Amino acid sequence: MTQAPNLPLSMRRDGLDPVGDLGRARDDEGVLAITTPTGQSVYLVCRHQDVREVLSDTERFSSAASVIPGAEMSDKQEAARMSAGQLISFDPPEHTRLRRMLAPEFTMRRIRELEPRITEIVEAALDDLEAAGPPADLVAHFALPVPSLVICELLGVPFADRAEFQDRAMRLLDTSLSLETRIVVQREGRAYMADLVAGAQADPGDNLLGMLVRDHGDDLDTDELIGIAELLLLAGHETTSNMLGLGTLALLRHPGEFAALRDDPDLIDSAVEELLRWLSVVHWMPPRKTVVDVELAGHTIPAGSLVLPSLVAANRDHTVADDPDRLKLARPATRHVALGHGVHHCLGAPLARMEMRIAFLALLRRFPALALAEPYESLDFRAFSVVYGVHALPVTW
Repeated sequence: MTQAPNLPLSMRRDGLDPVGDLGRARDDEGVLAITTPTGQSVYLVCRHQDVREVLSDTERFSSAASVIPGAEMSDKQEAARMSAGQLISFDPPEHTRLRRMLAPEFTMRRIRELEPRITEIVEAALDDLEAAGPPADLVAHFALPVPSLVICELLGVPFADRAEFQDRAMRLLDTSLSLETRIVVQREGRAYMADLVAGAQADPGDNLLGMLVRDHGDDLDTDELIGIAELLLLAGHETTSNMLGLGTLALLRHPGEFAALRDDPDLIDSAVEELLRWLSVVHWMPPRKTVVDVELAGHTIPAGSLVLPSLVAANRDHTVADDPDRLKLARPATRHVALGHGVHHCLGAPLARMEMRIAFLALLRRFPALALAEPYESLDFRAFSVVYGVHALPVTW
């Protein structure tokens, strides 16, 4: 089940596991020169300690290189518009300015207020899954709609538009598509979000987009509002939906762990953290650019180079956990980097964790005999996607 060798090493997987070559690159070289799907030459950073160093040091490793797909092919004016509001593209203090406006909506207190509604969304999705099968596709009926509806309600995006924005997200993250195609997708997404922003500016609602307009309309221009909303919509459903899909598959492939979580709901917090570490659905954080010559893992990386921090390699590092290739839901807390690290640590991490806690427990409670409806070897993984997952997960019960 090893992925196609024409994929860069940073994206190559063997089903649920990274390929052996990635682990050897981490253990032997630590830093490896590779070419990305966009043709860029980068230094792939594989060891956990080095990845944390890159992600925490904004003075030596700048996020200014983290442009959205295809922006480097646009004219400078369009590139500036496309990057506006995209937190991943900025260093402090500009990043700090933008993040400070959003942070209050993602505090634990605010997320706890959402818990009853998230529970309702999860139960409704499970009703839909049950009505569709068995067998039924867990991705289409559960893993994708749950986080999509949550972020739609939080942000103020019509859930009726989900098929449209989910398709755009999948194409935007698909590195097998040409940059020209992905630029078109990006423009389509901006046009869609521009309409929603215009509506919020005319009549701010009680959602996050309305809050930004009311409370920060004098501090954010329209391009920044569009960029923030685009990023939240994409990150708010893509990462969590693939964690729900791949996480369920991981549990089904490890029946002892499945049974342990099903029979002991108190295991859920450590289970979520271990699934995040073990799966690392985001292959890597966006590239950083070295501001000065730097030393990593005994390698000198010249100033002006692109550095790509491999989250999947770092999270399987033996310094993170004993027997790191083993899935162990009761594992003590680790310092995994599945949600990033430093100033760019995932803003929505509390929300994602709550969605996973509620969803996994409800799924196992409703379907204690859940099983794959097709052979594991026949599953179609999202091999070329920036966010790893499966296109479909047929299950029975």
